[in-house]
Parts: sequence; C-alpha cells; structure tokens
Amino acid sequence: MILTVTLNPALDRTMTVPNFQAGYRHRATDTVILPGGKGINVARVVKTLGRPVIATGFIGGRRGDQILADLVGEGILCDFVRIEGESRTSTVVVDPASNVVTEIHEMGPEISPDELALMMEKLEYLGKAADIAVLGGSLPRALGDDVYMEMIQRLKRLGLTVFFYTYTEPLRLGIKAGPDFIFPKQVDAERLIGYEFNGTDDMVHAVHRMCEMGSGSAVVTYRYGCVAELQDASGPRTFVAKLPAVEMVSPVGWSDALVGGYAVKMAEGSGPEECLRFGLGCAAANVGHFGAGVFSAKDALRLAASVELEEVYRG
Repeated sequence: MILTVTLNPALDRTMTVPNFQAGYRHRATDTVILPGGKGINVARVVKTLGRPVIATGFIGGRRGDQILADLVGEGILCDFVRIEGESRTSTVVVDPASNVVTEIHEMGPEISPDELALMMEKLEYLGKAADIAVLGGSLPRALGDDVYMEMIQRLKRLGLTVFFYTYTEPLRLGIKAGPDFIFPKQVDAERLIGYEFNGTDDMVHAVHRMCEMGSGSAVVTYRYGCVAELQDASGPRTFVAKLPAVEMVSPVGWSDALVGGYAVKMAEGSGPEECLRFGLGCAAANVGHFGAGVFSAKDALRLAASVELEEVYRG
C-alpha cells in the first residue's frame, strides 16, 4: 500500500488560454477541474497504474466536500482529517502558444493544534497498513516549518519508505529526518544548497550534497529532465535524464507523475534505474494531457523505453 499525505489540498482549475497576457480579457478554450496538491496528484498516478493507494491530509468546507467527492468518484481511497477552515482553490493558466504556465495559489486554511494532533494520530494508524509514504506540497497556515520533519520521523519509526518534496525551510528541516527520497524542483534545490546552478555539473554536486544532508536519494527536476543520486546495492549512482519528445499539452504535474511512477515501480521490486526510467515515462505521458496525474499507463510504459538516461560521475 502507498500512502500519500497532502496537508494543503486544493481544488485545481487548469485553463487553456492562448496568447495569455496580464491585464487583458481572455476566454479559456479548455478548463479542467480536479482535486489537487502534490500528494493527491501522486495518489491519482498510483491509482492509474493499478496499485493500492490511500490519500490523507486536511480538508474542510464546501471545497473540501468537492475534493473528497471527486476523489471518491475517481476510485481513490481517502481518509482525511476534517477541519474547521475552508480548503483552498488553485488556478493555473496554460498558454499553448508559448507553453508558459501562470499559477495562482491561495494560502489555504489555518490548522489548529487539535486538528494537527488528529493528523498525527491518523498517520500512525494509516502508516501501519502502508509500505511507502509520499509527503508533498505546501503547508497550510499556522503549521510550523518542522511539521514534515516530525511526520517523517513518525513514519520512519513505523518502517515505511518515505518520499518527500516541498519548499524552502520545510524542505531543509525535513531532510534532517532522513527521508529515503526527495524530489525538489531546481529552484527549491538552489535555495536549499544556497546558490544558483550553472549547468549539469552543479546539479550533480547538489544531489550529492542533499544526500549528505540526510536524504537517502535525491532527484532534482528541471525543465523536462532531472539529475538524480540513487542508492542501490553497490552504493550511490548518479544519473542525468531527459523526458522523450512528446506533443506538449500541459506541463502541469509532470514531476508528480515522476514521483508516483517511481514509487509504484519500487513497490514492485524494481531497481533504482528502472524506477527512474518508468517515472519519467509517466511524466512524459502526463504532459500530453490536462491535469496532474492524468495519463494512460500504456503510454507511460511505451514512453519509458525512450527516456534518455545517462549515468555520470562526480568530478
């Protein structure tokens, strides 16, 4: 069983707006509304790939009701903590003429100490039935930056393999708890390491540094590719990878598809190289559709065979 944790879920609205410009009136040519947040997106990927998954996190209000109803409609097993506040909405505008994505995210609700305590109890309960946990996304208001760190510690004590990706200070603190995998975007990795990357060599050294900071393995994603330091029986191995060329529909959520695909392959007993290749196949399949985690498992398997994957060594 794969458990996904989304502390700040959203009702995600993705709109296609050709030649989008701020300050002008536009009409969207397509609109897709889905429950979102990184953990939820990963749960959708795992469900698409036919593996058992359960999604948890905080939900509240009418938007929370819709998030839950839509997830149930997708066949995704859920066990969320109900809160007093209202779950947020996120809006993403995709300009197909330039492939530029504009994102507008609400802050999310405030979480009370009692609600957080219920979430910790929920993790302990659900974690006993899971093998892998995926924690990802932003934090809602009133939660401390060390929340993910405490959750990772709890899940590790239960013997789970932990996948983790978030932003800035919660990412820095969470790594100290020793997650097995982290998947930061390049900009978040740069903030964590403390400097901008000027090419692949900087990212190769950065993933190694992240492993020294506490993560078992590290994958830094950038525009349709990644650099990864992965552990296997012989020790750490470093890869530079690119997604195969596909017809671009929307880049939204492809890194979540990577995480979900990697977790599924690992649950099936595959080695790190095969897991990374398949995860990137899922990512490539995802960019051909609107909606994070929306793709065909058959397409993912086909595209995985075309992933450009090169093993490299630190200089």
